[in-house]
Amino acid sequence: MQFFDTHAHIGLIYDNPIEQLRVIQKAKQAGVTRIISINNSLHDFKKEYPILKSQKGIFHAVGVGPSEVTNPGPDWIKTIEDSVKLPNVVAIGETGLDYFKQYGDKRQQIELFIQQLELAQKHSLPVIIHNRNAGQDIFEILKDRLPEKGAIFHCYSEDAAYAKQCLDANMNVYFSFAGNLTYRNARNLHETVMNIPLDRVLIETESPFMIPAEYRDKKRTMPEYLPSTAKFLADMLESDVEKIAAQLWTNSCKVFGLPEE
Repeated sequence: MQFFDTHAHIGLIYDNPIEQLRVIQKAKQAGVTRIISINNSLHDFKKEYPILKSQKGIFHAVGVGPSEVTNPGPDWIKTIEDSVKLPNVVAIGETGLDYFKQYGDKRQQIELFIQQLELAQKHSLPVIIHNRNAGQDIFEILKDRLPEKGAIFHCYSEDAAYAKQCLDANMNVYFSFAGNLTYRNARNLHETVMNIPLDRVLIETESPFMIPAEYRDKKRTMPEYLPSTAKFLADMLESDVEKIAAQLWTNSCKVFGLPEE
């Protein structure tokens, strides 16, 4: 079996490059052979990309998260456009809206989000979406501006009705579930995965956050923990974990435009 971690903040697990490479090695030993490296800012992308760029199976997203809305960086659009030309950069993100933290104001967040959706469309890339307490605004924006290559709702936090709303609108979107799927009280997530097509499901660690229930005694999530979430999903769907892992792998490769082998 092989697993694809579609969202991991490797630079937030450890700042030390040697420790980061050990994280990747341990992940591969656990069968997690592909990882999308995520950063919330262009500053962090510029720091992490040179460290990880030569690592087999490590791919990258580049973008500006809502936390950076008041300071996305000088010439940030040009920086993203230059960065998407680099090897193994396969997505724009993470970007989106966060009304819980109230970064900047809604208008600023929406403008930043829309500009990156336009960049994703221009460069034929999918977009990785951060959504916190902003689901309806994101839906309304995506109705008109969803990039052709689609979008990933990372660390999905809405309910089954929201997912159905997106699918009924014929949106090319995927729903990525993190370690919180394994929590007993995450009924909205359990209901969602039971009621959406399996070919729209992804999993992620959201490392170093969202520790799976099996590892709740740990201080941070690691990509090597991803198989725990896959097994929980398989048990929920009353399916074989090998079968579920194979479908998740296919889904992940498809959305990021990567070969399955």
